[in-house]
Order: sequence, then C-alpha cells, then structure tokens
Amino acid sequence: MYELIHITDKTCYIQSPARIGLCLTGENEVCLIDSGSDKDAGRKVRQHLDANSWRLAAIYNTHSNADHIGGNRYLQNQTGCRVYAPGIECAFTRYPVLEPSFLYGGFPCSDLRHKFLMAQESDCAALTPEVLPDGFELIELPGHFFHMAGFRTPDGVVFLADCLSSRETLEKYQIGFIYDVAAYLATLERVKSMSAEMFVPAHAPVSEDVSELAQLNIDKVHEIAGAILELCAEPLSFEQLLQKLFARYGLGMDFQQYVLVGSTVRSYLSWLKDGGELAAAFEDNMLLWRRK
Repeated sequence: MYELIHITDKTCYIQSPARIGLCLTGENEVCLIDSGSDKDAGRKVRQHLDANSWRLAAIYNTHSNADHIGGNRYLQNQTGCRVYAPGIECAFTRYPVLEPSFLYGGFPCSDLRHKFLMAQESDCAALTPEVLPDGFELIELPGHFFHMAGFRTPDGVVFLADCLSSRETLEKYQIGFIYDVAAYLATLERVKSMSAEMFVPAHAPVSEDVSELAQLNIDKVHEIAGAILELCAEPLSFEQLLQKLFARYGLGMDFQQYVLVGSTVRSYLSWLKDGGELAAAFEDNMLLWRRK
C-alpha cells in the first residue's frame, strides 16, 4: 500500500484506498490529485516527496469526501502547498463538518464525527481551469457528489475520482453512494465514451478502457431503482423501505451505513418521483412512498 506507480514519465499514482494522483509539473515540482484519507496518508505522500526531492505546489481535490481530502491539512502545514476544490466541494473542504451534517440531515452525533466522514479542515480555494498547470483539463463529473471533477493530464491520463465502482465493490456493497442519480447516469454515459492513454479511477482498476465497467455501474443504478419500485408496490415510509433494501441485499446497519445508504436512497426517491414513477403522500403525519 502507498507504492508510487508510474504511468508515464510525468504522471503517477500512489496506490491507496482512494488512489492519489501525482503529476510532475516542473523540474522538481509536483501536484497531487487528492490527498488520501488522513494524516497518515499525508505522511506516506511526504515520504515520496522527500525521497525524490520534489516540491509540492498544489493539491487538486476531485471532491470533498473525507477519504479524498484527509491528507490536505498535514501536507499543507508541512509544505505550504495550495489546495483547490470545485464548486460546493470547496466549502465542504474548508468546513468538513458539512459532510456528516448533510448525510445525517442535522447536527451529526459523535458516531458520525470521525475521520471516515469528517476530515480535518484545510485552507481551500475554488478549483477552476485557470488554476491548473499548463496542459491540464478539468472534467466535470457530477452525480456521486455535488460538483465532483476529474482531470486529463497533458500526457493523456484521465483521473476519474469516484464515478466508477469496481465490480467487487458493487457486489459487496450493492448500493453505492450517489447524490444526484440523473447527473450520475449522465456522467457515466460520458465516461463510457471517453478515450485516454490510461484511466485512473479512485476505487476501481486502472485501465485503458472503462466502458464495460461504466455500463456495469449504469446497470446497477437501474437495478436499485427497480428494487425500490418493486418494494413500493405498497405504501412504505422511508424507514420501512430502507429496512427492506438492507434485508434484500444482505447489508448490515450501523450509523455510517444508515447515513450513506439512507442518503442515497433518498436521492433515488427524488429521481423516481421527479420522473413520475413514484408518488409521495402524507398520511397520519407520515410520508409514504408508492409506485405509480
């Protein structure tokens, strides 16, 4: 874990639970794409920087999930590097309590205020094409999270952040986190038709072709939507629906899974309601969902 793997002379990634991109932008200058999950990940990155006499100029965060921004603060304090994140992700990076608060829908209890859902804050500026190194392209990848973005390097390597889950991850967790289902499906369709010298997803195999995996992720979204519609043949509250989905897919409930899967299911409900496939009604002061 945390090995430095070269793709081209100037583009590498650090193998970690959420892959970290490392790109040479000058003779001894590098930038990172994401920073890992915590201070320990930051230390591992720092070891590679020191071993190669590289100066870290900037961290470009694809989005603000804690496993992608957790090393920001350590590396920024150690190196003075700049940190950037796109759109709303910048606010979440500056104020990380926003992530568990958003997921829970209120002030998060202590069970949710941990490094897997709440990174340490870092001084972050807006990520725009103008702040990228020469030759880098910013790729909008919304859906998984608010304003998630990827990058195409000058040598044709595309970093895809969290828009793809591996086959193994889909089989294990079944219901992957999605903020905006419609935007996520549109992103997957775009990714499916992309070409690159190499694709580097954060949580799926590095590959020259991701079209088959993108389609697998698309199919899983439609499968989950179909399961929700099937279960809502009779009126169900959100809690009842969530319980039935966990039972159907053999998932175990705890606080973290409750907010991650629960938030995702709410996003499916919004998408299906807006698409005219689900109806929502208030009965006896309870919101019930039913297939049209």
